[in-house]
Amino acid sequence: MNNRRNFIKQALAAGIACSIPYRLFAQPKPTQKMIWANLLHLSYNMWEDYPRPGYEAVDYNCTSCQEAREWAHGYRTNLTFDEPVWNILLKDMAAAGMNMVVIDLGDAIVYESHPEIAIRNAWTPEKLRTELAKMRKMGLEPIPKLNFAATHDTWMGEYSRMVSTRKYYEVCRDLIDEVIRIFDNPRFFHLGMDEETAGHQKTWNYTVIRQNDLWWGDLYFLISEVEKQNVRPWIWSDYAWHNPDVFFRKMPKSVLQSNWYYEGFLQNDFETENYKTYIGLYEKLEAHGYDQIPTGSNHSNDTNMEATVDYCRKVIDSSGLYGFMTAPWRPTLMPCLDKHQEAIRQIGRAIKKY
Repeated sequence: MNNRRNFIKQALAAGIACSIPYRLFAQPKPTQKMIWANLLHLSYNMWEDYPRPGYEAVDYNCTSCQEAREWAHGYRTNLTFDEPVWNILLKDMAAAGMNMVVIDLGDAIVYESHPEIAIRNAWTPEKLRTELAKMRKMGLEPIPKLNFAATHDTWMGEYSRMVSTRKYYEVCRDLIDEVIRIFDNPRFFHLGMDEETAGHQKTWNYTVIRQNDLWWGDLYFLISEVEKQNVRPWIWSDYAWHNPDVFFRKMPKSVLQSNWYYEGFLQNDFETENYKTYIGLYEKLEAHGYDQIPTGSNHSNDTNMEATVDYCRKVIDSSGLYGFMTAPWRPTLMPCLDKHQEAIRQIGRAIKKY
C-alpha cells in the first residue's frame, strides 16, 4: 500500500477525510490502460416478483424505454434482446473510445453443462464466441457476468431455489468453468453479489437470503472457482454499505470492487448519510487498499456518470483505480436505444476529458 493510501487510512480513522482538500489527492497518470466499460444485458432475468400485471405478453409492443423496462423486468421465458441494438451499441462504444463490455449472460446461453437453464432463443456457445471475436476486433474487451446474488439469480431457474446446497455448488462450478472457457480465460469475471437483503425481496412469493458466515462461505466458494483458473473475481461492493467492519475484515484484496452510486453529487449530498454510506465507500475502499472500478449510471439522472469520474479520480489513487463502468440498467431492446446511447455519450465525454 503506498504512502497516499496510508495517509487516507489515517485520515479516515481520525474522522477528517470529509474535509481533506482535493489538491492533496493529486495523481500521476495511471500506469495501466484505463478501463472504460459498459454493462450490457443478454439476459434480463434477474427478479423473482415479475412480470407485473399487464406485461405478461410474450411479444412486446412497447413504445417507450420505461415500458420496455417494465415489460422485461422479471423472469421471461423468451430472450428479451434485440440484436440490431446490440450491434449499434458496440459500434458506438468503440467510436466513443470505450474498451470493455461486461456482458450479463444469465440464461441467455445454451450452456453445454446445463442446457436446461436456457430460455427460448438463447445463444449457442458458438454464437457467443463469434460475438466475442467481433468485439475484440473492435477494441472491446469482453468480460462475463453471472450474478449469483440470491436476489438476482432468477436466471438459474430451479437452481435459484437450491442455494447453498451440494447441487447448487455443482451447478455454479460448472457454469463458471464453462463461461471461462468460452471467453478464453478473461481478465475478470463479475459475480454480482449485490442487494441480497430481505428488503429487496419483501414483495416476492419465494425469498432466499444468505447471511453472516453462509453468505461469506458461498462468496469464497465462487471466488475460488474463478481464481483457480487465473481469472480475477469482480463484485458489486454494496455489502459494505451497512456492514463495513465485517466487509473490510473478510473481503479478500484479490477481489476487484465496484461500488455504485447513481444519484447526484451536489454539495448537500456530502453533508448527509448519502455521503457517509454510499459515496464515501469509494474513499473507504481506497483507504483499505482495494482495487476499484467505480460504477455510475444515467439510470435516474443525466449528470451522475461524469460526476462519478470527476469525483473518483480525485479520491482514488491511480494505482488502484482500474477504470470506470456505466450501467444504464435497461434491457437491450429497441425502445431503450436512446437511453443506452446517452449512457455511452456521457462516458465518452469523460474519456475526452481525461
